[in-house]
Amino acid sequence: MSNLKKGHELIPSARRLIKSLRDLGYDFEQAVSDVIDNSIAAGASLVAVDVEFDGDDTWVRIADNGKGMSPDQLREAMRYGFEREYAEDDLGKFGLGLKTASMSQCQCLSVASRNSKSRANIAAYCWDLNHIEKTNKWEIIPIGRNGLRPAILNPLKDTTGTVVLWQKLDRILGYSHPYGEFARKRLLAMCRELEMHLGMVFERFLSGEVCKKHFKVLLNGNEVKPWDPFCQSEGKTKKLQSIKLHLEHEGVQGDVLIEPFILPHQDDFSSHDAWRAASGPDDWNQQQGFYIYRAGRMIQSGGWCNLRAPDEHTKLARVKVSFLPVLDDAFKINVAKMRVQMPAQIREEVKKAIVPVVKLAREIYDKRSRNSTRQTADPDNHRPGTPEEVSPSNQSTHSSSREPEKLTFDEWVRRILSAAKPKERNVIKTVVARLKGK
Repeated sequence: MSNLKKGHELIPSARRLIKSLRDLGYDFEQAVSDVIDNSIAAGASLVAVDVEFDGDDTWVRIADNGKGMSPDQLREAMRYGFEREYAEDDLGKFGLGLKTASMSQCQCLSVASRNSKSRANIAAYCWDLNHIEKTNKWEIIPIGRNGLRPAILNPLKDTTGTVVLWQKLDRILGYSHPYGEFARKRLLAMCRELEMHLGMVFERFLSGEVCKKHFKVLLNGNEVKPWDPFCQSEGKTKKLQSIKLHLEHEGVQGDVLIEPFILPHQDDFSSHDAWRAASGPDDWNQQQGFYIYRAGRMIQSGGWCNLRAPDEHTKLARVKVSFLPVLDDAFKINVAKMRVQMPAQIREEVKKAIVPVVKLAREIYDKRSRNSTRQTADPDNHRPGTPEEVSPSNQSTHSSSREPEKLTFDEWVRRILSAAKPKERNVIKTVVARLKGK
């Protein structure tokens, strides 16, 4: 006889909990990335992200050519917290990403899937906040063949795969009714930020390093290019010796791979454009530090995990940290896969490992900066066409009569963002977008 006592099942209020789950902290770029994780898990070689601006009818679509799902599988995938077996290198974890990421941005989530190449049978269901508000039920709405709009049907005409469609985008633009030129320009700016984010987060997939096969992401028809934070194509990038750390956490064991890189000084990059591209989304000072990858997918881009503070003189130091999902609990990965902590068990080892990295980065930066200062002081030695870098440590050595540095508006914005705190950056971006929209 079972010793389990009979309990009372308490089903959460649908309207209250779904609204709460919209506030897990996703932004637009992170939400799209979480949906693409599912496409990779489904074996897709192509993911097409399209954004269509049309006022109240604006939509975002993420379509892939993966293996697709049967109606039963799709219904289960639409469940909050659905259960399935995850492979060792699977990008999924909680069974929440598709729903929580999507509903953080929209009020209406439609998902359609086709799993047969020979038969164009398409299963489709929808989570609609208006319906849930009325019924207070965890109820998805089936979408019949006649109800499938071209935005859903077209990507599945000739291939298996899955289409995720976001409508009623109340969270993306921050308007109940997003009409007007400012809203359109803001959406375009968000697409530019999204392109950079996807190229960074999925760089190891786009370059073929992880999956060893062709994988492509299109954004509004344009191919997203991978962004390598370690500038491995630059001839003067230095890769230091890798370190493998063994980690055990609550009975689970795994390895953490540490791969340090020292990027070239500005004067040693192959071109000024290459140097600017290497600065990354948050500019040089904020992009130094750890780049943490879970199963090849970037979780953190820059920062020292409270092991040291960012420093102008160490901005050339970037360290790749890789682990598999078996160590998720040790790294304290959250639902949105946006937060990670360096495990306490290896913090001291990691801190010790980065000492020579930081030291070498500082030596290279300081030496080249001194050389640049001397070349600037002696016009005969200055190399034409070489971008000059002025840091706080060497500004005083320049003549006070030197012509003030001329910056474009975008360059000023980049500098302001690099100095801002993380919570301040979204406000600054919104103000900048409004200024550009005038």
